[in-house]
Amino acid sequence: MADANPSPRVQAAVDTHCHLFLLEEEAPQAVRAARDAGVGTLVCVGIDPDSSRRSLELADSLRGVFATAGMHPHTASELDHRAGAEIEELLSNRHVVGVGETGLDLFRMRSPWEDQERALRLHVALSRETGKPLVVHVREAWPEILRLLDEGSADVILHCFSGDAVIAKECAARGYYLSFAGNVTYPKNAHLREAAAAAPLDRLLVETDSPFLAPQRRRGRDNSPANVIDVIDGIAEARGEDPDAVRQATSANAMRAFPGIR
Repeated sequence: MADANPSPRVQAAVDTHCHLFLLEEEAPQAVRAARDAGVGTLVCVGIDPDSSRRSLELADSLRGVFATAGMHPHTASELDHRAGAEIEELLSNRHVVGVGETGLDLFRMRSPWEDQERALRLHVALSRETGKPLVVHVREAWPEILRLLDEGSADVILHCFSGDAVIAKECAARGYYLSFAGNVTYPKNAHLREAAAAAPLDRLLVETDSPFLAPQRRRGRDNSPANVIDVIDGIAEARGEDPDAVRQATSANAMRAFPGIR
């Protein structure tokens, strides 16, 4: 028989990917607004050593906030020995619950392919060594990322999932988590809604990628962690399921994907 009174931590939504250090509003204010909206846990994702350290500072000071440490593919060329050592040091902290964000971005190509691949392989190794999941950014690089991840065998969270239903099924079959953001609510992105409907519910996560990708009703303005509720509603509509059920499922999934936030 199901528990009639699940814990508030499980019942509350989880924003699995935000950048509190990039928000115009103060982080404590954003976290309070998220909590008022029913978001109990936030993962503040680092994009380089400095922002990863700032994410940890926020996690240390704000209840319900956790951090990751990594180097974004846009700045993969800057991942030298010193930066790698800083990221590895941060990963030893219990409030740092994931490795990344890392990945491949062949759309903007702000770092050469070789540097992006080198950085991704380092992050995969750190994920395996620490047992913390790999937070992966993918843009215009699905064949390449799937090949490299298949070689690495790390626990994978595909941030801001951008693939179609076929890719979603392939990733779910590999045991990866698919994290959907506010762009799932954009009218032109039917392929994202089809992907969210095609994937098993136990592989789905939700995020805001704040301050980016505000949902449709707030499009053109900075995004905020409170708006992860819009993502839940968008996925629920795409799947023909109750939003509360999607909230409960994605929250439980987040606890499994990021064991450190339990």
